[in-house]
Amino acid sequence: MKAIVYDGLQKVECRTVEDPRLEKEDDIIVKVTSAAICGSDLHLVHGLVKGMYDGYVLGHETMGIVEEVGKGVKNLTKGDRVVIPFPVACGHCEFCNKGEFSQCDNSNDYGESGGLFGYSKYHGNYAGGQAEYIRVPYANVGPKKVPDELTDEQVLFVTDVLPTSYWGTEIAGVKAGDTVVVLGCGPIGLMTIKWCIQKGAGRIIAVDNVSYRLKHAKGYGVEALNFEEYEQVGAHIKEITHGGAHCVIDCVGLDGKTSVMEKIETALKLQGGSKSAIEIASQCIRKAGTAAFVGVYGNKYNNFPLGNFFSKNITLKMGQCPATGYVDLMLQKIQKGEFDATDIITHKLSLEEGSHAYSIFDKKEDNCIKVILKP
Repeated sequence: MKAIVYDGLQKVECRTVEDPRLEKEDDIIVKVTSAAICGSDLHLVHGLVKGMYDGYVLGHETMGIVEEVGKGVKNLTKGDRVVIPFPVACGHCEFCNKGEFSQCDNSNDYGESGGLFGYSKYHGNYAGGQAEYIRVPYANVGPKKVPDELTDEQVLFVTDVLPTSYWGTEIAGVKAGDTVVVLGCGPIGLMTIKWCIQKGAGRIIAVDNVSYRLKHAKGYGVEALNFEEYEQVGAHIKEITHGGAHCVIDCVGLDGKTSVMEKIETALKLQGGSKSAIEIASQCIRKAGTAAFVGVYGNKYNNFPLGNFFSKNITLKMGQCPATGYVDLMLQKIQKGEFDATDIITHKLSLEEGSHAYSIFDKKEDNCIKVILKP
């Protein structure tokens, strides 16, 4: 089959690789109809996540048609159309039983978190879904059938973007009347803004430095600030909000704007990437507020502004969204017409165009916000 694979630092390639096969009784094989490129895929390509190797199949936002079914699968049959949430979860361990599917105890033999599709050996070594086919383990738990009347474009983001952005507003405790700062206007940030609007936030301030993404955020009727236009955008936000935001949601993670020192430290494995968004959050959060980090971060951070958070009694919440537990809710909202994420789709390309797709997404060219790949 054809698949988008890691081809060394800063390179991806569409190659012919071995077809997946059923390995356990509760596996299924899905013929992929749509996949998407996520900002956290770029972390892999940039060498910021350990456990990558040549030929590794990328992608964790995937849906398609069930092609083969293991004899232990009870709720799916060949021909079912499914979305596949990005965590790999067994459904019966201590953490899955508590709804913490991204921390499954049985899906990752290599690292501390649960398994994730297409996210390196360290996160379970599961081949990703930017391919013609994908093997899905624990198929009685993760993949969900989708209504026939809904298009791939309507439901594909149920795999990651929608649960992650919604969960971010939940752990941040966004409520009616709150002032909320959303750091990053990529796909997760833009959908976070939409959820904040639905929750009745009183004031929403979006922060980025990419003009077309800021323009898209403004289109939702919120304030948008280019952080490069301010010496300290966090201090500016604190001033204009008369004390800071009740909630700050960091949708940037480790690929924010990186200082020269951070670049050197990251190259030497002394730093896990940029912490510029964390710095902004520490400056613009109101006393006794909540900061939620849903952007992906690395392992080690020097000069973390812990004292800034500590002195203001800030609650910090963060991590990989347990997306599996939110799929049904997201599908219901889409089916009822309560939420639409299709406005962020800017490009639809083939797998063969994968290298180009990654390039324009990474370099923020051609007004690229979200790419869907069609095998």
